[in-house]
Amino acid sequence: MNTEISIDNLIKIVAADGKVKTGMDVYSTNGVLLLAKDVLVEKVKILEIIRDAGISSVPIDTAIDGCLWDDNGNLVKINSDELVHIPAFDAQNTARSVDLQTSDSIFPDMATNEIEMKLVEIEEIKKQAFLKYNKAKKSIKKVIADIKATGGRFDFDEVEANVSVLIEFLTVGDNPFSYLTQEIFSYDDYLYNHSINVCAIGTAVVNRFNTHFSNTVSNLLCDNRSDVDTPFEKKSEQQQNSFACYYPDELKDISLGFFLHDLGKVMVPDEILNKQSGLTKEEFIEVKKHSYEYGARLLEKNGIKNSMIKNIIYYHHAALYEREEKCYPLAIKHTQIPLYVRICKLADIYDAMTSKRCYKEAINPISVVTQLFRKYAKKDKILQYILHSFVKSIGIYPPGSILFLRNGQMAYVLDSKGPFVVPFTDEQENTLKSKPDPFIISASESDQAKMIDNRRSLKTPKDVYTILPSYIKRIIRNT
Repeated sequence: MNTEISIDNLIKIVAADGKVKTGMDVYSTNGVLLLAKDVLVEKVKILEIIRDAGISSVPIDTAIDGCLWDDNGNLVKINSDELVHIPAFDAQNTARSVDLQTSDSIFPDMATNEIEMKLVEIEEIKKQAFLKYNKAKKSIKKVIADIKATGGRFDFDEVEANVSVLIEFLTVGDNPFSYLTQEIFSYDDYLYNHSINVCAIGTAVVNRFNTHFSNTVSNLLCDNRSDVDTPFEKKSEQQQNSFACYYPDELKDISLGFFLHDLGKVMVPDEILNKQSGLTKEEFIEVKKHSYEYGARLLEKNGIKNSMIKNIIYYHHAALYEREEKCYPLAIKHTQIPLYVRICKLADIYDAMTSKRCYKEAINPISVVTQLFRKYAKKDKILQYILHSFVKSIGIYPPGSILFLRNGQMAYVLDSKGPFVVPFTDEQENTLKSKPDPFIISASESDQAKMIDNRRSLKTPKDVYTILPSYIKRIIRNT
């Protein structure tokens, strides 16, 4: 039986330690999968995301596999949003419904608990992200092919439609594409992947910045304060919003600009873009033209007059602080660069450094975040808000990073929150023969051996690929 239950009711039940499994996939109005039918919901976060997406009720199909349990494990009968407890609940007879272990799970031997729920969540997000990523990749490939075939024209409306679907998926959570590891073995599709990655990273950062900075300004307006602390110094109190830096339509245009930021590179000769040795002065001048000259020309040829897209394409290599080196164009001061363009530049640098290029190997994401923080920290007040949003979105330990634990083991980062890691070597750096349980480091403070050892030199997945177990290689290959 398929019954609609209000999302607010479900949130109350799960918040009181209840559980729910819908038995039906829950989609947004644009067809984005928000909740898979076989996922056991034990945390309110996913339900809040569904509510924020405009969904007021959720279908639960008890005839297929949908169930609802209270905090004592008692089955709750569902009848037109009236919830009735059934005391005679036989856990053994319903074990099939709450069994989340599947044959293709990365860690199939783990018991159902919070850790496995996290793994199930990551795997589900990866599946959805992989599908969206490939669709976006086809879109940018078509754009580039059309430009080459027509001498500069492409279907902007089609791109806008595809990116709109992508943006909705991106705003469901904090950068869901972060679970798809960077390309560390091949650079063949770099330009396509880079467009999507910058869009994904930039969208996550600009949304976080918009919320944080808007709240800060609202606090200032409400309190009549004459100064505002930077986010690294003090956590601002949340108050009723009275200011928004960017509105939804503007955020959509910004994300579209992120997607198209390197459009002008289509007009740079391939032998320069793919050159494995250092560029000559003349070649570097040619590469720089991709933004303020070639990109500008393509926008004009296609009648695209949106100022946000134009600014992103023109200025995403401009200086973020006074006298920053190797930036262009030079005619504009860093104080004149729009905030969303500064965000694009950080996303652009991060993805370029963490991906394999024709002339260099991919760098460990932890190193890149550290380098960017050190370079741009304390340069000016507004840049601190942007940098803070960037670090919070990417994480100090991004997924796909390799780190050392204090006991000498090496671990792979599954999720930046915590971080959530799985060790893959013993203390002598030999590959573990059995699959260990992943764990959240922030929850293991009492066990110093499992804390991060920041004294050890960082390695990339490519550095240690030969000793990675097969289940982690599968994660890296996104299969």
